[in-house]
Amino acid sequence: MAQVSLRNVFKTYKDGVNAVNNVNIGIENKEFLVLLGPSGCGKSTTLRMIAGLDFPTQGEIYIGDRLVNHVPAKDRDIAMVFQNYALYPHLTVYDNMAFALKLRNYSKSDIDRRVREASEILGIKNLLDRKPRQLSGGERQRVAVGRAIVRKPLVFLFDEPLSNLDAKMRVLMRTEIHKLHLRLQTTMIYVTHDQTEAMTLGDRIAVMKDGKIQQCDTPLNVYDNPASKFVAGFIGSPPMNFLNGAIIEKEKTLYFDAKEFKVRILEDMNAKLKDYVGKRVIFGIRPENIFDKLFASNATPENTVTVICDVVETMGAENHLYLSIGDHNFVAVVEAANKPAIGSGVEMVFDMRKAHFFDVNTEKSIV
Repeated sequence: MAQVSLRNVFKTYKDGVNAVNNVNIGIENKEFLVLLGPSGCGKSTTLRMIAGLDFPTQGEIYIGDRLVNHVPAKDRDIAMVFQNYALYPHLTVYDNMAFALKLRNYSKSDIDRRVREASEILGIKNLLDRKPRQLSGGERQRVAVGRAIVRKPLVFLFDEPLSNLDAKMRVLMRTEIHKLHLRLQTTMIYVTHDQTEAMTLGDRIAVMKDGKIQQCDTPLNVYDNPASKFVAGFIGSPPMNFLNGAIIEKEKTLYFDAKEFKVRILEDMNAKLKDYVGKRVIFGIRPENIFDKLFASNATPENTVTVICDVVETMGAENHLYLSIGDHNFVAVVEAANKPAIGSGVEMVFDMRKAHFFDVNTEKSIV
């Protein structure tokens, strides 16, 4: 079994920087876990400690039932795919994929079988005689993945493997990695700063910031129920809109009051927000949950706001409207047919069923 477990793991460097700060996470056998976060959040350091390329200052790392804190990388039965491919330029694709097996004294027949099986899975069977310089970026990345596959490790580790590819190739390779996981049924841990990769690949996503895991859950739960303002803003494109205001009560009904506008809060949120009456909060709503009144089916005076359309970005299948009211600015994603005039007043409807509220001080989710 290839479970991976990190228990109270810290990594502190000599200059006192806490790159990883008390990480606790368990990755199940055959699970695809994505470590997601901005540069410097500790995700690659966490992966390097799992790989044995770095060692924890404190805490325990298990692969299966085995404590591997001080086990060398070569003895952990893991395979790692890097951002920069790390291929030997003087070797053919075949020899690059066979290299690690030769070091482990596998028989020639076993090496040949494994290399050809992996090349078949990845669609690079016709490239085995080429050198890396004769390959495209996507083909090189496939070879790097193939070199990991032939070893049949307990755990695959991916460190931003698609960062050097163009947008079209990233989409293609993302699909191939997903297919690979379904076919191999092996534990995979994947590091990225790209939330689209995280949402499409992961069984679960662990969102990191400042060396800590902010939330670990399924992609849909992270998207729909973010634990904090940071998570809410990091997941989604365009990101969630955040507006500052206060919770007020009028005739036993709660409203979010941003001075320039006021919207009614749904009753099923009242229990969690009643302690915030008279206090400032952060109101969050995703761009796709804001609609032009002309195209909305649930418009009421209490969820409709008149705003100014500052910019329209045409994206093909949809438009991104950049809107403002007073000091507040936000984005709405609407249908391509919806293209208001720049500078015009537009009535926009907030789908309050999808509203989020965050504590001003802790930035933790209230509801």
